Amino acid sequence: MATRHIRIRGARTNNLRSLDVDVPRGRLVVFVGVSGSGKSSLVFDTIAAEAGYQLNETFPPFARNRLPKWTRPEVGQIDGLSPVVVIDQRRLGGNARSTVGTITDAWTYLRLLFSRLSTPHVGESHHFSFNDPAGMCPTCSGLGERIVSAVDRFLDLDRSLRDGAILLPGFGNGGYWYSQYADIGTFDADTPLRDWTQAERDALLFGGEHAARLGTRLPKDYEGVVERFERIHLRTSDDLSDRKRETIARFTRSAVCPDCHGDRLNAASRSATLLGHTIGEMARMEISELADLVTKVDERPVAPVVAALKARLDALVTIGLGYLHLGRATTTLSGGESQRIKTVKHLGSSLVEMVYIFDEPTVGLHPHDVSAMTALLRRLRDKGNTVLVVEHDPAVMAVADQIVEVGPGAGDQGGRLVFQGAFADLRRAGTPTAAALARHAPVKDRPRAPHGHVTVADATRNNLRNVTVDIPTGVLTVLTGVAGSGKSSLAAELVAQHDAVVIDQRPVSPNRRSSPITYTGIAAPIRKLFARHNGVPASLFSANSDGACPDCDGLGVVHTDLAFMDGQETVCETCQGRRFTPEVLRHTVDGLSIADVDGLTIAEAIQRLPDPAITRALRHLDDVGLGYLRLGQPLTTLSGGESQRVKIAKELRDTTGPTLYVLDEPTTGLHLRDVDTLLGILDALVDRGHTVVVIEHNLHVIRQADWLIDLGPGPGKHGGRILYQGPVAGVTGTATAAALAEPDPSGGRPGLTRRD
Repeated sequence: MATRHIRIRGARTNNLRSLDVDVPRGRLVVFVGVSGSGKSSLVFDTIAAEAGYQLNETFPPFARNRLPKWTRPEVGQIDGLSPVVVIDQRRLGGNARSTVGTITDAWTYLRLLFSRLSTPHVGESHHFSFNDPAGMCPTCSGLGERIVSAVDRFLDLDRSLRDGAILLPGFGNGGYWYSQYADIGTFDADTPLRDWTQAERDALLFGGEHAARLGTRLPKDYEGVVERFERIHLRTSDDLSDRKRETIARFTRSAVCPDCHGDRLNAASRSATLLGHTIGEMARMEISELADLVTKVDERPVAPVVAALKARLDALVTIGLGYLHLGRATTTLSGGESQRIKTVKHLGSSLVEMVYIFDEPTVGLHPHDVSAMTALLRRLRDKGNTVLVVEHDPAVMAVADQIVEVGPGAGDQGGRLVFQGAFADLRRAGTPTAAALARHAPVKDRPRAPHGHVTVADATRNNLRNVTVDIPTGVLTVLTGVAGSGKSSLAAELVAQHDAVVIDQRPVSPNRRSSPITYTGIAAPIRKLFARHNGVPASLFSANSDGACPDCDGLGVVHTDLAFMDGQETVCETCQGRRFTPEVLRHTVDGLSIADVDGLTIAEAIQRLPDPAITRALRHLDDVGLGYLRLGQPLTTLSGGESQRVKIAKELRDTTGPTLYVLDEPTTGLHLRDVDTLLGILDALVDRGHTVVVIEHNLHVIRQADWLIDLGPGPGKHGGRILYQGPVAGVTGTATAAALAEPDPSGGRPGLTRRD
């Protein structure tokens, strides 16, 4: 008889404190708790990790070495596991060839239809693939766009050549290429370029015919600035250095391919039509529109293809992504959109008794759209699967079969089971989540007055319809609207038209050696503190210098290469993973050795490491609610929300003059209780004279904003308009207004409650 529970005993991963819990199978279970409480350690790092590890063990070593790696969790016993499917928030990313169509396989079915039914007949399905030489546009190699020089960024017309008018690296005074322009006797090196003739500026930039018009004053082998830049940076096939990549990013832009106009395909494939449309035109249709169109294909031989394509398109519409189109690059998708696209692959699966694990599936969803996601979760459960969800949204908690709360606090104050039961019982349980659910903050009754405004003019990005809007300065503005309404596009236009700092959820560092110690630059102050207290050289306290364990070179582990099997990392037997020699470890500060410092939380370090430089560097991380992070924790392990708060802390520490900040859903990964902490941080930025613009769906953040800009009314072509702009209390007649007025899922009062 199959077990009815996932039985976990003695879970000790990260901050879990020998946690015991029985998670019911075949149910929708939502895991809650404050940020850093250990819920992700339980769900992802224990349940998912053990299931993934055991499944990988069934494969031979050669295949196992090519599968995703799972680190086996610290746990006494786990029973009742099934194969696990993790659907997280990591952006799909991919390369420039990855689109919504290719990632969902919808493009595969569509090009198969064209290969069988289109006129004129072009060839097999690979002739409609922009990733195949038979189908790709030869001009752009199937990318739909080309990298071209941003010539308008090359010159500062108010400077002379001698003063550095050519802004490209290596072309300024003293640079490698400077003499090719300033010393040839053709151009006046001391006159600002604005005072040159247009012909002289064109000759400087483009050479060729433009140079010929200046007569014989230029050398025969003269090469214009643009020609030389493109030869050096855009026509080389060797691996690019970081410096070259940075230069290319700064001085180029993407332009639509002049031949295929973005369709990515060659002329023959672009000419074929089906139902009066080319495949490129279908790729640009909204998915909801395309789903209706393909039903008109009624030829019986291709009925299975039509059915498969329609199923994929309908699934995308069902989960609220009908506003996308198949040609949309996956690199442009948000974390929430990426997560929902990943679920499409599993809707048609015939597998049962699987374990599906979701990480905040409502990220990126307006409250109006959450019901579509909860319906999807229940649909997966009703097929006979176990659905485990890490979530902070009360609307998802409300539909769960069971709630599991881990806590009660973060870091060392968490890691315990504090509640397990029904949502109705949670509200009376006295836990941090119960307390947060009982709180109903009203709309801010005294919004701050703006200092002025910046204007986004004539925005047409994606679905924006010639939008012009004034963004007030010196206040907290929130951009709202249903998914796909144009919020991110408006924010992108704001960044493009004005000097703004974007604080997003992308990883802080790709380097697993990067930690709060390295990120804040406190490694040197820590070494000096230990040296000062013990009267010895600071170099002793560097794991890369004099004090390092000689057998592991200060790494704490020894790596053994096992050829085609997984490499093995074992704890260094000499230092037992502590990285330093015994002589160094005898030196202490407040009873701590240098090896103990990595294990301190940020909050503990502020109290126990008596040095102003250390306290100043860490204080802002504590202020943004990250005091539970350990100093030695790799930044690669942070969630998107945690990464964003690390960046906010850096801005709190570094900014001086008034700055425009744009944040993308900063409540991601935040418990209801921690949203107040975030609002305090945003208020602190505003109080320092900065302007903060936030894309957000969290109703608590919306209520506390000074200014609201609501877009819509629908997604995609049904959106892209400003529905309302003004104080939050004045919004009416929109999906956001309806969400604010609805009763709270936790049983509270309507959201537009105001203070008397």
